[in-house]
Amino acid sequence: MSDIKTIGVLTSGGDAPGMNAAIRAVVRTGIHHGFKVMGIRKGYNGLINGDITEMTLRSVSDIVHRGGTVLQTARCLSFKTEEGILRGISMAKVFGIDALVVIGGDGSYRGAKELAKHGLPVMGIPGTIDNDIGCSEYTVGYDTALNTAQDALDKIRDTAYSHERCSVLEVMGRHAGYIALNVGIACGAESIILPEKSFEIDKDIIKPIIEGRNRGKKHYIVIIAEGVGGAIEVAKEIETKTGIEARATILGHIQRGGSPTVYDRVMASMMGAKAVELLKNNVFNRVIALKDNKVVDLDIVEALEMKKEIDNDIIELSKILSL
Repeated sequence: MSDIKTIGVLTSGGDAPGMNAAIRAVVRTGIHHGFKVMGIRKGYNGLINGDITEMTLRSVSDIVHRGGTVLQTARCLSFKTEEGILRGISMAKVFGIDALVVIGGDGSYRGAKELAKHGLPVMGIPGTIDNDIGCSEYTVGYDTALNTAQDALDKIRDTAYSHERCSVLEVMGRHAGYIALNVGIACGAESIILPEKSFEIDKDIIKPIIEGRNRGKKHYIVIIAEGVGGAIEVAKEIETKTGIEARATILGHIQRGGSPTVYDRVMASMMGAKAVELLKNNVFNRVIALKDNKVVDLDIVEALEMKKEIDNDIIELSKILSL
């Protein structure tokens, strides 16, 4: 039997499609195993301020298909301090929370690790559209964000072709280019600019466009990750140097929203259930991850030390396919 009787669940950092499916899985699996489940609104801010309420089977009905997070989320600067951590621990005791499930990215995990150091058992579920958590091959929300960006780019391509334009699309990915790279391959971009790789505008953007024009191409796609930025400036540079009309589109937060894909819903559900199953067996201070297409768990301290690098073979493939 588990020593844990009451589980708290929160979402922290940037929202991601599929977070609701993870919340639903934590609540329903928890109740199935006899736990009391407390929902914490607005992330660590809600934990500090006691914005906490009991969740029931009914409270997670009709949310699996919804984007965002019904628990809402917020960034909490005070939780980066010792005082903030201790306030969170104190409030967890007030509400009788024996363990906390945190759905979010690396920053959220670091907060969870500090709670664990002060004696509150934690579990982490990877939720971020950037797919940039080192310990996991996949993060909840990534697949939906990819499909959202792909759908937008396909529509932009239609108008680019009609006007013989170059479209410069900026997608999310502050420190990681996974969205840019994979959407670029899927949509046939001439050039993909990533935060992980330095680039020269003449060599990596202008030259492929001119070579494409010389082969008879009538429209062009350039994808830039948010961490590189400058889509508007790049579009102006393209127009100046090639004479080709260029338009910049910054997708922004549209990539965070929308109904999650089947894959995101299923992965989030499996990860949420896995977190509760571990707590039932008195296993805690772990991070749920996808490894070799299997849902596994890792020590939270070790998980935070893991690094993830973008696959150079896929980058090379994107260059071959853009010829």
